[in-house]
Amino acid sequence: MSPLDALDDRQREAASVLRGPVAVLAGAGTGKTRVITHRIAHGVDTGTYTPNRVLALTFTTKAAGELRGRLRTMGVVGVQAKTFHAAALAQLNYFWPTVAGDSAPGIVDNKVRLLAHAADSLRLRPDRNTLRDVAAQIEWRKVTMHSIERYATLGRSVGSLDTAALADLMSAYEKLKDERRQLDFEDVLLACAGMIEAEPRVAVAVREQYRHFTVDEYQDVSALQNRLLELWLGERRDLCVVGDASQTIYSFTGAEARFLLEFPQRFPDATVVRLERNYRSAPEVLDVANALMRGREGALTLEPTAAPAGARPTVTAYETEQEEAAGVAGRIRRLLEGDEGGGPTPPNEVAVLYRSHAQSALLQQALAAEGIAASVLGGGRFFDMPEVRQAILALRAAAVAPTDEGFVDAVRGVLRAIGHTEDAPEAGGALRAAWEARQALLRLAEEEPPHTSMREFADRLLARAKDQHEPPLGTVTLSTLHAAKGLEWPHVHIMGVSEGLLPISYASSLEGVDEERRLAYVGVTRAARTLSLSWSRGAGRSARQPSRFLAEIGRDILRAGDGSASAPDRRR
Repeated sequence: MSPLDALDDRQREAASVLRGPVAVLAGAGTGKTRVITHRIAHGVDTGTYTPNRVLALTFTTKAAGELRGRLRTMGVVGVQAKTFHAAALAQLNYFWPTVAGDSAPGIVDNKVRLLAHAADSLRLRPDRNTLRDVAAQIEWRKVTMHSIERYATLGRSVGSLDTAALADLMSAYEKLKDERRQLDFEDVLLACAGMIEAEPRVAVAVREQYRHFTVDEYQDVSALQNRLLELWLGERRDLCVVGDASQTIYSFTGAEARFLLEFPQRFPDATVVRLERNYRSAPEVLDVANALMRGREGALTLEPTAAPAGARPTVTAYETEQEEAAGVAGRIRRLLEGDEGGGPTPPNEVAVLYRSHAQSALLQQALAAEGIAASVLGGGRFFDMPEVRQAILALRAAAVAPTDEGFVDAVRGVLRAIGHTEDAPEAGGALRAAWEARQALLRLAEEEPPHTSMREFADRLLARAKDQHEPPLGTVTLSTLHAAKGLEWPHVHIMGVSEGLLPISYASSLEGVDEERRLAYVGVTRAARTLSLSWSRGAGRSARQPSRFLAEIGRDILRAGDGSASAPDRRR
């Protein structure tokens, strides 16, 4: 059976072209990761690719781990799936001793702390928030390939630091870093690129190692990452890029969608395939997404494959932020209990998205009042939780002791011995978070084959930890729109769809508002079955207006929700 047999016509077209420049314009939910993995598997299956000479580049360790995991299930091992930084750091550590005659420099573990020391040397006293903003400006300067002198001509300032003081602080930071023989995260890319440019033998060795390149989320590459990619390629053309210009939401970090949009101009003979058949969302959800991006540069028109959900997405206006949080919590409670139709919904199938972390505080209180457990995405890695680490150690220890119990019962017994209970504690708090984590481990055990040993299970958990392949918790997910990218849930609610929040108040330029529109689009396309939006007319003494994006979507696509029943159900 060929890896291509499981693909639709457009996906098969994209995965069939194994040589030469290829651009896959893949809309949300159209199966881009499926295309990437099946294309690589097809290349290996036909003998066109040697696995260890394929480099698949991603932007997160988690995404790289997912690619490796999917390829393993297809019987493909040896393919290198890495972030740009991981690939560059590996090359830097390998070649530096040969080129420089000593070991590679260390990596700065805390940029803000180093900046504080640099500020002390200049007798500057910026606060910690200012230093964080300076660190972000240093990162932007490097990934956009600006020198400090060129950066100074932009006239930027941060907090109390004017342009001159900011440039001086950046110079002092670089000097201190050199004295300590350290590189920061962005230096890794710069040093790797410089090494390949300056050392022909390094360029030859790197290009001999990697012959075929695939780049996921290509709309998010920076000028520096794209330059490094060009150096890795050299004169060769075996490059496949995959991306969606409508999901460019990291321009503030230096991401430039133009590299994706201009790919056909840079490679006139490139094969360009558009993936627009959406396998995730109901048609009513796609109507909202398409309306948001209609007429925008590079926008794809998502075509539904799912059956209609039966209900148009709603937009609900509330009088205050407190009422909005209570209204959203009440709706989620009814959804979990099955009062919305279709039977009870598991908590992990529901997500609430918002523009900034500050919006989550009232919502967490409202959910706790309704007895609903929730977890904040990005609040800490699952496998770093003390309870999870303790459980894995206990499972490994239990592997040496014989038992007559079945595998799942044995795992349940180990978890019980370290404090797990059948019944969940009250919603919210550290005890509930620990219980949900152990319960997630138990669910993973239940998904294992019956003959699995305790040691095999523990080893698989460690492999998942390495790939950041975290199991879903049995809680409602709360997340910023940025953190939700790449994820999906059957039921999604987006809060704070008002002027000043979405788009955010500081997005004053046309480019800034367009970025916010793309962020809203990313949020909308996370929803599979149902989508609801909300906003509040007041925040303290300030009045708010509905987001301009609601008018762009239109009343024929959104239906008005009832914001009058926003208070919690007093009968509960």
